[in-house]
Amino acid sequence: MNISEKYIKRCIELARNGLGTTYPNPMVGSVIVHEEKIIGEGWHKKAGEPHAEVNAINSVKNEALLKHATIYVNLEPCSHYGKTPPCSDLIIEKGIKKVVIGTMDPFAKVAGRGIKKLMDSGCKVKVGVLEEECLELNKRFFTFHNKKRPYIILKWAQTQDGFIAPETKAEKKPVWITNKYSGTLVHKWRSEEAAILVGTSTVLEDNPNLNVRKWTGEDPVRIIIDKSLKIPKDASIYNDQQKTIIICGQNNQTSKEDNLIFEEIVFSENIAQDICRILYKHELQSVIIEGGTNTLKQFIETGLWDEARIFTGKSRFKKGLKAPLLTGKLEKELMIANDNLKIYRNDQGNNF
Repeated sequence: MNISEKYIKRCIELARNGLGTTYPNPMVGSVIVHEEKIIGEGWHKKAGEPHAEVNAINSVKNEALLKHATIYVNLEPCSHYGKTPPCSDLIIEKGIKKVVIGTMDPFAKVAGRGIKKLMDSGCKVKVGVLEEECLELNKRFFTFHNKKRPYIILKWAQTQDGFIAPETKAEKKPVWITNKYSGTLVHKWRSEEAAILVGTSTVLEDNPNLNVRKWTGEDPVRIIIDKSLKIPKDASIYNDQQKTIIICGQNNQTSKEDNLIFEEIVFSENIAQDICRILYKHELQSVIIEGGTNTLKQFIETGLWDEARIFTGKSRFKKGLKAPLLTGKLEKELMIANDNLKIYRNDQGNNF
């Protein structure tokens, strides 16, 4: 690993601190180095707050060193005025002459303009260091801007004999297939994604809250597929604790609440595609789809998924609702106590 890679790797480590809190902005970390010593570092913490480069520059105790330092950042510095001033302008203003960038920013208002502005001002700019790692870090952001849809994560739990639910849930709702540690991990995942999606049957059978209770973080936006608006108004998904979007066939409902929205789609068409369009419209960069089987199949069959996280618990149902079948590249396998977790990636043209 060369010097540039070493410091871009540190930028990635810093940037990960913002997972789940920077939406709609990307995760960015920045390191400032003088004579092979880190003199400043920072990351972007939340949309509307200072960017990584600003935090890194502000952390430098002796600003006189900036003129002789190199700034490293995993994503191209912005060049436009948003909720904060352009980072490229600040780098130029502080006299930093060497800039090392992991990857370009696909966002239309940046997309190479930050790099051009830096070079036009006399900065020596290096781009493409640990680029694959930088793309992976912001896979949600890149998928959203390049594919015009959210990054899609499928998630389900199945028994040893391949069932996602028992034949009947009369004895207990919901029926847990996995252990409490896997349950906590799922809540951590929810805190990291912009939205969570389930179908009508899941809501009617389990009455889920779809929030973050076993972890610290923001609740995701709830996306509920309810073609005929069968879900009763006293269901948990109709509480006002988090933003909820109901996807239906025909809407005769009116909502005065800002955090309850009804969106219509044609259910005879490509449902998964239409859902992606709605999520893109609402600027939701990622979604974790938790079921049930029919909902998961809609996305699997159309190839509209990026990642699948599949738990296999120790129990057996012998009969019930079969888990979906999925073909993908096995990326990781690990044990969560006595639960097996396999993480797959869609290897059919799945690039950012």
